Amino acid sequence: MVHMTQAPARPRAARRQHDREIVMLAVPAFGALVAEPLFVMADSAIVGHLGTAQLAGLGVASALLMTAVSVFVFLAYATTAAVARRVGAGDLPSAIRQGMDGIWLALLLGGIVVAAVLPTAPALVELFGASDTAAPYATTYLRISTLGIPAMLIVLAATGVLRGLQNTRTPLYVAIAGFVANGVLNVALVYGAGLGIAGSAWGTVIAQCGMAVVYLVVVVRGARRHGASLRPDAAGIRASARAGVPLLVRTLSLRAILMIATAVAARLGDSDIAAHQIVLSLWSLLAFALDAIAIAGQAIIGRYLGAGDVRGAREACRRMVEWGIAVGVVLGVLVVLARPVFLPLFTSDPTVKSVALPALLLVALSQPICGIVFVLDGVLMGAGDGPYLAWAMLLTLAVFTPAALLVPALGGGLTALWATMTLMMSVRMLTLWLRTRSGHWIVTGAAR
Repeated sequence: MVHMTQAPARPRAARRQHDREIVMLAVPAFGALVAEPLFVMADSAIVGHLGTAQLAGLGVASALLMTAVSVFVFLAYATTAAVARRVGAGDLPSAIRQGMDGIWLALLLGGIVVAAVLPTAPALVELFGASDTAAPYATTYLRISTLGIPAMLIVLAATGVLRGLQNTRTPLYVAIAGFVANGVLNVALVYGAGLGIAGSAWGTVIAQCGMAVVYLVVVVRGARRHGASLRPDAAGIRASARAGVPLLVRTLSLRAILMIATAVAARLGDSDIAAHQIVLSLWSLLAFALDAIAIAGQAIIGRYLGAGDVRGAREACRRMVEWGIAVGVVLGVLVVLARPVFLPLFTSDPTVKSVALPALLLVALSQPICGIVFVLDGVLMGAGDGPYLAWAMLLTLAVFTPAALLVPALGGGLTALWATMTLMMSVRMLTLWLRTRSGHWIVTGAAR
């Protein structure tokens, strides 16, 4: 259901209204975000019983696939902002038309990725360092799963359409159904049909295609209901691509930061890289909760700006920052309280535990900062302020890289590396805060 912007309410009533909107959008978004990594976990659990080589091959292929798909997450972000603006302006046909342009762009990019990956799959697997025994399984899984990439990108774009329409429940339901279908198909094809790791890949592809079909049915019905055209529009597709380029730069810069951090941790020694993977996995899990608020921010801010409600946009931004800080504090406390239970789940090595513990405490202390960063990131995405986000992330990368590379040179350990990660988030917070404080992100109207 689309909620149009109402007249300014009293401060307390306005806060309650913002709280309801944030919860309504963020909670289902969190469920959908958590469902995504569960796909890989389910595949790992099923393939793991086939043998170590098969599981290793799955690990390499999954890393390649997730990297390829994460690069195109802008399809969801840019589409959410563009659709939400038109919803706020009261032009639902144009909103859905904009969403269709994003879906056509996703289909086009998916075809390009398939054409690039299928012939180069063995070389990519070798580049990622797969062993001789794991490489054939990784290549098989990668080639089959690549056929599902267009569907995965359509899901990203269509998710953006529904988020822009202030609907995060449907993506949650589709994600749950997709997860269940993926599990059932994997078991049936891997063991029932005896297809091994190829069965796991086909099961995932079928589940992803099913999710894409459901999304397309929902969007097409909306288009027909509001008289929006379904045909590809070259100008609209180009506009979607232009809006996505800055967000692509932002995403690649963030991926570079995480890769540099992992490379530095590997140079510190086996205990440090093992501890780093544990800490990074927790940091990534916590990010899902904060990212859910950011997704709400994209949809809410875009809608207010589309409606020309500057006051509503500012108040919503302020309230979401308060939410980000509060959730960050709660997550930080939970990390501190859960660390005696959390670490033994991943390792029994006392050296790894001792290395990971102070880094975990840094992660806990930085969660309020992360909360502010994620929220403001979502606010500026919702405002369509992609170029600033790109430059800000490039600046952050420029600050983080020398700081991280100095860690092993100066004899620092994992705690020092995670101090640089906290520095990275602090730089992001500063750049985002300065932008939101300036007000330059506030551009009203159906299009930025």
